[in-house]
Amino acid sequence: MGDMTNSDFYSKNQRNEANHAGEFGCTLQELRSLMELRGTEAVVKIKETYGETEGLCRHLKTSATEGLAGTAADLEKRKLIFGKNFIPPKKPKTFLQLVWEALQDVTLIILEIAAIISLGLSFYQPPGEGNEGCGTATGGAEDEGEAEAGWIEGAAILLSVICVVLVTAFNDWSKEKQFRGLQSRIEQEQKFTVVRGGQVIQIPVAEIVVGDIAQVKYGDLLPADGIFIQGNDLKIDESSLTGESDQVRKSVDKDPMLLSGTHVMEGSGRMLVTAVGVNSQTGIIFTLLGAGGEEEEKKDKKGKMQDGNMENSQNKAKQQDGAAAMEMQPLKSAEGGEGDDKDKKKSNMHKKEKSVLQGKLTKLAVQIGKAGLVMSAITVIILVLYFAIDTFVVNKKQWLPECTPVYVQYFVKFFIIGVTVLVVAVPEGLPLAVTISLAYSVKKMMKDNNLVRHLDACETMGNATAICSDKTGTLTTNRMTVVQAYVGDVHYKEIPDPDSVPAKTLDLLVNAIAINSAYTTKILPPEKEGGLPRQVGNKTECGLLGFVLDLKQDYEPVRNLIPEEKLYKVYTFNSVRKSMSTVIKMPDGSFRMYSKGASEIVLKKCSRILNAAGEPRIFRPRDRDEMVKKVIEPMACDGLRTICVAFRDFNSSPEPDWDNENDILSDLTCICVVGIEDPVRPEVPEAIRKCQRAGITVRMVTGDNINTARAIAIKCGIIHPGEDFLCLEGKEFNRRIRNEKGEIEQERIDKIWPKLRVLARSSPTDKHTLVKGIIDSTQVEQRQVVAVTGDGTNDGPALKKADVGFAMGIAGTDVAKEASDIILTDDNFSSIVKAVMWGRNVYDSISKFLQFQLTVNIVAVIVAFTGACITQDSPLKAVQMLWVNLIMDTFASLALATEPPTEALLLRKPYGRNKPLISRTMMKNILGHAVYQLTLIFTLLFVGEKMFKIDSGRNAPLHSPPSEHYTIIFNTFVMMQLFNEINARKIHGERNVFDGIFRNPIFCTIVLGTFAIQIVIVQFGGKPFSCSPLQLDQWMWCVFIGLGELVWGQVIATIPTSRLKFLKEAGRLTEKEEVPEEELNEDVEEIDHAERELRRGQILWFRGLNRIQTQIEVVNTFKSGTSFQGALRRQSSVTSQTQDVTNISSPSHVSLSNALSSPTSTSAAAAGHPRREGIP
Repeated sequence: MGDMTNSDFYSKNQRNEANHAGEFGCTLQELRSLMELRGTEAVVKIKETYGETEGLCRHLKTSATEGLAGTAADLEKRKLIFGKNFIPPKKPKTFLQLVWEALQDVTLIILEIAAIISLGLSFYQPPGEGNEGCGTATGGAEDEGEAEAGWIEGAAILLSVICVVLVTAFNDWSKEKQFRGLQSRIEQEQKFTVVRGGQVIQIPVAEIVVGDIAQVKYGDLLPADGIFIQGNDLKIDESSLTGESDQVRKSVDKDPMLLSGTHVMEGSGRMLVTAVGVNSQTGIIFTLLGAGGEEEEKKDKKGKMQDGNMENSQNKAKQQDGAAAMEMQPLKSAEGGEGDDKDKKKSNMHKKEKSVLQGKLTKLAVQIGKAGLVMSAITVIILVLYFAIDTFVVNKKQWLPECTPVYVQYFVKFFIIGVTVLVVAVPEGLPLAVTISLAYSVKKMMKDNNLVRHLDACETMGNATAICSDKTGTLTTNRMTVVQAYVGDVHYKEIPDPDSVPAKTLDLLVNAIAINSAYTTKILPPEKEGGLPRQVGNKTECGLLGFVLDLKQDYEPVRNLIPEEKLYKVYTFNSVRKSMSTVIKMPDGSFRMYSKGASEIVLKKCSRILNAAGEPRIFRPRDRDEMVKKVIEPMACDGLRTICVAFRDFNSSPEPDWDNENDILSDLTCICVVGIEDPVRPEVPEAIRKCQRAGITVRMVTGDNINTARAIAIKCGIIHPGEDFLCLEGKEFNRRIRNEKGEIEQERIDKIWPKLRVLARSSPTDKHTLVKGIIDSTQVEQRQVVAVTGDGTNDGPALKKADVGFAMGIAGTDVAKEASDIILTDDNFSSIVKAVMWGRNVYDSISKFLQFQLTVNIVAVIVAFTGACITQDSPLKAVQMLWVNLIMDTFASLALATEPPTEALLLRKPYGRNKPLISRTMMKNILGHAVYQLTLIFTLLFVGEKMFKIDSGRNAPLHSPPSEHYTIIFNTFVMMQLFNEINARKIHGERNVFDGIFRNPIFCTIVLGTFAIQIVIVQFGGKPFSCSPLQLDQWMWCVFIGLGELVWGQVIATIPTSRLKFLKEAGRLTEKEEVPEEELNEDVEEIDHAERELRRGQILWFRGLNRIQTQIEVVNTFKSGTSFQGALRRQSSVTSQTQDVTNISSPSHVSLSNALSSPTSTSAAAAGHPRREGIP
């Protein structure tokens, strides 16, 4: 049939090229409306309109078995008529939009206003120009012609503001670009299996067209809408579209509708693709949300406007929180605040708890910002009062109307000085440093096989204290080979000779393995000569098929004889059954079922076993116990995975009740038991040793039996014989952690997890329980930070619950990748160690930057403040301050944030959540260097003119020319910062600050570059920078004083930190135990403080909708007593897959905080929301 329609189709193709809709038997609109039906309605509609699914295939000119012919012309035409399988992303923000956003920054706005007033006043010539009655206003300034010079300061401030804005915008822009690159890389890597021209091939998801026959299997994320045409036991999780968490069973005659964006949880089959891209269900939702590109543009104008306003209002609101919002904003975006793609949205949602570093930084930034505000206010008040008292009280001047502009000019100057103090005090280089550091790390981690999906995961990894790893594929190579077998009453320690196995048994064995495994699993010839054969599909099944080949048999003829369509019934493998069975109809009408699965489980269901002659004999429970002792345990102790293969025959009448699984899967006859080896990856033991040395506990969680697991754990070095540790099976673990009522108790988990190293025969829920138990534990003083690796669909919950979820790039299913934070592109455990190294490096980079930045800030603020109070004018002018602060900060953040990691990072214990950002040693360094710098600057300020024999710059009138005196101070200040930047490279009190400096070319370039620019500013900056050129000897002194920083650094390093008990640490997260009750409310407060601003301008319908959803979830959650986070998570997975507008994550918060802050529900929420511990 397929061939005929195809050839027929091509001849027709030449005839009516023009007639589009007539080309195929159904239009786009018809298919779209068909896909909106569900269940039996859909079945009826297909029957009425097309006859059967076969009829629909004919209408779409495809064949259910052969698929499309796959010619280029045909595929193009299908794309033209039915659309491409691609949902156009929302347009990225343009550079100008980013500039506009950067301009919203509070401090910059204040500066802009001050600069504009200053400019305006300088062009305004007061009428009473020569009026001497205006006090100290105009004296000695005339010689420069201050009218020409007055505008320069304002212009220079504006110029530096422009610089800062462009740098910030450029950073945001490149970050956005990186994210898009990452996104498209993740998308390109997603392949799907389709049948074309009778061949099964893998094509990128974007290439799928309407009419394709796609093969779906366990763990797939469906890429398009379609109709189920053949398969077995298919169960789909449609929660991403419907919000219902129950799995939906699909069948050809009851509910054949498969929708894009849903997950296959069980079974396999084929579907006919009927809608792709913007016409699929997910696409339609995206289009409604205004992400659906050009074709919807016109209809969407209105919607787009709302969307735009939403973003804008959000950004405006972001800025209103002064310093706090300013600090938050770049961090937010680093975590994915732009929300144009699934991933970023995801991170905003399911990781609502701010990452450790972000929490600490926000807190620190707010503290610094407040201090800065106070200092700048005091500065302005003192200056104004001093001026007023001096002019009007001491000199008894009158306030004359014509003098007003002169006075106002003075006040503006004071205001500018005040703002400058504030600008210097607020470390706006900080968010930049974090962003650069994270973005740089993520880029480099790509090379180390870590594809980071959420930026903050990279930094959380540095704090990891525990890793729960899968065994198969992560610790082992995932190349399964059968090495031992028990066949016909003999235990063979290597592969038996085919002649020694009874012919009957051999025939049964080959059939059982060939038929009862996924037909997508194959063994292909090696790519390179002399290489190993390629294993495609499920690795355990590959091992069994390899066993067939080793017995000099072939499985292909068996499969050709009984193609997949002829299989009568399939019980697919899932984590509950732990076995797989396939029923076939024999030529005489009777049925035969082949089963395979974990040996302990299948043997319990066997009542016979094939003997040495290939005849079944009785197999009693005591025979089974003996077999477990003599065969299975020895195999397991060699680290082998044991699989039992069995069969059972049924009569043709009466036909068995196939749905009654317990009856069907009993009374089996055992054919053989095989031991499959999965060798440990050679690099794993070393990687695990590094983890243990770095203070990270590695635990193995596996579905294998306990002896196998223990053997592998010893090989890997997870456990060392003679140590005090626990290896438990899932059942025993559950028995120990549950009370009489069967509820899980945290105290019970606390007794177990510190010693637990291996959890065997575990179910996905056990894994989730363990991860949650470790995270919620209050037994140790540090809250544990847990990383989890997973590859299967069932690992989703644990991956989401963990602080960092690693999914396997090769073996992982789409579901696991969706739930993860980092994808290991080479499935290798040693890549996790690299991630730890990079994570710690991010943390250290930021500490280095902080150490440098805070020294600059403290010194600049004190100099500006005291200078202003004593000499009525800051020794460091506004423009100079901006150069020091903004430009040097930006460069320094680049220089210090791009330090490459070293192995030494793995020699220390993890910092944990409540270690302060600024340690005692760092505090010692900051204060020590500040003392040195202040001493020298004040010396230069008050006696500098005598030392250098130059005119004093103190008490100069308003628009006087720049003095050499103040230029020397400025220059010395910058030189000291430059050399202190080198000191800042080490934060743990190391002596050698030059160690590895040439490994970081960016650092060297920036230090030299800053030095060069400084020379230009001083020699040629002139009036705008308030600099006058210096002589060579003066330059030498400045550099010499700067070099003193390095010597002084050594002096500081000599002072033992332990002596300095008085030093406070800063930027720590408080612990839960210290403030139990208030902490909860404080938490809500903390979240709200940052988030409240983000909510202000939000569109109400969105909020309403989301509120209702969340509240229903919350109510249901409390009814069912599952964890609170679970509810939010579930909702977040819905939203993330339907890719809502940026702000959907905020309202979910509203209801969360409402629930938490109402007194009645506080306790309930506390019980239900155990992850709320370590946030500030």
